Amino acid sequence: MNRDSGSETKNIMKYFNKLEQIESFRDKEKNTLSSVTEKFDFRCNEYYLSLINWDDPDDPIRRAIIPSIEELDEWGRLDPSNEHTYSVMPGLEHKYNSTVLLLVSNVCEGICRYCFRKRIFINPQSEYLRDLPAAIRYIKEHTEITNVLLTGGDPLVLKTSKLEEIISQLRTIDHVHIVRIGTKMPAFNPYRIINDPDLLKMIEKYSSEWKKIYIMMHFIHPRELTDAAVKAVTMLQKAGAITTNQMPLIKGINADYKILAELLKKLSFIGAVPYYIFQCRPAMGNKAYTVPIEQGYEIVQKAKSLVSGLAKRARYVMSHSSGKIEVVGKTEQCTIFKYHRAADDLESGRIMVLKSNPNAYWFDDYTEIIEEYPNNLPYRIYGPE
Repeated sequence: MNRDSGSETKNIMKYFNKLEQIESFRDKEKNTLSSVTEKFDFRCNEYYLSLINWDDPDDPIRRAIIPSIEELDEWGRLDPSNEHTYSVMPGLEHKYNSTVLLLVSNVCEGICRYCFRKRIFINPQSEYLRDLPAAIRYIKEHTEITNVLLTGGDPLVLKTSKLEEIISQLRTIDHVHIVRIGTKMPAFNPYRIINDPDLLKMIEKYSSEWKKIYIMMHFIHPRELTDAAVKAVTMLQKAGAITTNQMPLIKGINADYKILAELLKKLSFIGAVPYYIFQCRPAMGNKAYTVPIEQGYEIVQKAKSLVSGLAKRARYVMSHSSGKIEVVGKTEQCTIFKYHRAADDLESGRIMVLKSNPNAYWFDDYTEIIEEYPNNLPYRIYGPE
């Protein structure tokens, strides 16, 4: 049964940035976790906290948003995909030929504990976009760009008027056909959408036959799909947005094939197309939320075996510094990867057969190449004789 919080007319949402503010949280735990919140910020709202079963210490929603002492384990780095390498200016990244990423916000409705951009919250003035005219000029000058992804932080934290300022200028650029909005707002606070008719009018205004707005949502567990969340998704769809879902595979939340299958199935029911299932990036503090790649592949495949074709379209990928690497197969001795999209277009499609490493959490943990095929061509480049 879907649980919900508040009424649909509720316009004022209460926020928390200290564990001490949460009455349901035990004092002993608050004291224990103070060292974690000193290092990594905490933020949430009353709606999302209402989805937690506080009697269950392993509750998946709790695990997603409430700090854990395991975050202090020494592991990972602040920029695990080397995004700085592709930064043209603060807040603008151009990694893939046809796609530009704009970090338009340095705030999220809630801070996921497995976040790969913790650096944004540690130093909130450092990377988000502050010179919109310069970004628009750059995109105008690069006619190969057909897609612009708005991310952050969460773009839907911005006022609709500010969001429209950005999107309206992008819509003056002939070669930009797709504007994507990466957001967890439908899961964190669906009332941001339900109670803002101006947002829906804006999406309708800037969606046309050849120029679509995509909402790249971030549902990670079936319990997030409350009646309010599903209503928000439906309203976005009716306004003309194309809705998809992308999520990391997270230990203790959805890294169980039955739970993952249920989530994929329900996402297909509501028209939120499963798009990517990410290997959790090796960001600082993320070890406790990550499963090894080969274990993750087995979880994803088992989940897909339980759902229809519409629900199993998500690809299991890593956002590596060199590109999006899809995990496409596994044998007892080998794991098979493919560049779904490489930063270097000439590398896209390349298949790599690597010696199995059950303890690998990231592509860099594989050290022995068995075979390679460039751009999916059926011949061997090198390997054992």
